[in-house]
Amino acid sequence: MDSVAQAIGMIGYATKSHGIGGLIKARVSDFRVEEIATPIHFDNRGRFTVAKITLTNWETNRFCNQLSATLKIPRNRIFFAGTKDKRAVTSQLFVIDAPMNKVTAVELPDVEIEVLGRTHQKIGFGNHRGNRFTIVVRGCCDEEGNPLSNEQAMNEVNRIQNDMEESLGKGRFPNWIGPQRFGSGRPVTPVVGSHVVRDQWEEAVMAYLSMEGKNEEKDAQKVRAYIRENGIDESILEMLPRWMGFERKMIEHLLGRPDDFVGAFRKLPGNLQLMTVHALQSIVFNKSLFKRIEAGLPLSKPVDGDIVGRMDDKGQLDVQSCVVVEERTLPRISRNCEMGRLITTGPLPGSEITTCEGKPGELERETLEDEGLADVTWHVEAVPRLSSKGTRRSLVSHFQEFSIDTVPIAEASSLSKRWEAGPQEGDKWHPEGACIRFRFILSSGSYATTLLREFMHSPLSHL
Repeated sequence: MDSVAQAIGMIGYATKSHGIGGLIKARVSDFRVEEIATPIHFDNRGRFTVAKITLTNWETNRFCNQLSATLKIPRNRIFFAGTKDKRAVTSQLFVIDAPMNKVTAVELPDVEIEVLGRTHQKIGFGNHRGNRFTIVVRGCCDEEGNPLSNEQAMNEVNRIQNDMEESLGKGRFPNWIGPQRFGSGRPVTPVVGSHVVRDQWEEAVMAYLSMEGKNEEKDAQKVRAYIRENGIDESILEMLPRWMGFERKMIEHLLGRPDDFVGAFRKLPGNLQLMTVHALQSIVFNKSLFKRIEAGLPLSKPVDGDIVGRMDDKGQLDVQSCVVVEERTLPRISRNCEMGRLITTGPLPGSEITTCEGKPGELERETLEDEGLADVTWHVEAVPRLSSKGTRRSLVSHFQEFSIDTVPIAEASSLSKRWEAGPQEGDKWHPEGACIRFRFILSSGSYATTLLREFMHSPLSHL
């Protein structure tokens, strides 16, 4: 069993299939994301600079730290609509509180900056319509690990797409919250979040610094093992690789103020602090979704006791419109769900979130109890902005403009070290297997990796 999938609740699939296996991100250019921005009003007298920035193999938060240092401005004067995958080529809008000429002059490796103009308008998380993806899955294979031909892989993708349409509706897939939300190298964010909502700050900081991550770089594993065995001391600063900048700031703070764990936690970027709580909520959502699949309840069709909400013109759930499905309203709500006007939801728990009623409600409450969160208030006294009222999230999401084609098998020397090393125990890919290129659009808040997972049926480490 995939231990990471178990930890974050991503178990089960929309269809009964063996999938096409394979790896994504075998090279950086295999994963491309173009943000579909909401309109920005440009004004020559605007305070902020608007730039379209293309990043190759940059984590969004680390890029923002580097950009703020280069421009000599605080990190909180850089605004963007969403974090993107690191091992990818990503293109998105940034709104920067700095003069245009200074932004234009920035030169960083693997960064392309196109200044578009000025505006008075900031942007924030979710402030975009969606993302356009072009992703190559390399090394497709069957359940036994035998390579699939182009024809076999394409046929399997088409079959899975048809099966999903039959069970969920056209262009729909389970709206799992993807592994990026939990930490790509190690699923640490929900662990930290579970301590944050309980005001356990020492445990939160030490988990972030020292929790083991089997998929992390060897130098990071070495540092975290040292901290687990020896605690915090100055020798760690010499061991830290340059890219572990957040850890460095936290450790430096603790060396100066050994008991100030809240202060050390605050050294993380604001959006990463929030993400620890969001990741914990996401665990509950994913595990509730799995319980629903396991119980044989439909995902896109409501049942008595469900909470459903209206979809807005951006394909987002209008949480304020949510209502509980009753036996007398079930036929009408079912028709509206089928037409895409309403959608079934799952929990992102908080101080004011309500669970479903009936059988769906039983499953949601069971999940909260399993995670030890039934009595958590979700009020974070030491850092109030991390407190959460909770919300609901759609159980299914939509994909548009879906297409697939094949690309040639690439030279191994042009691909990742993992590819060069070949399949390991538990892997599901073959170097001679077909390479399938997927193109599609997702609304903001949905994960490309979770859609691809439905076609690949691979371990999360392959995503």
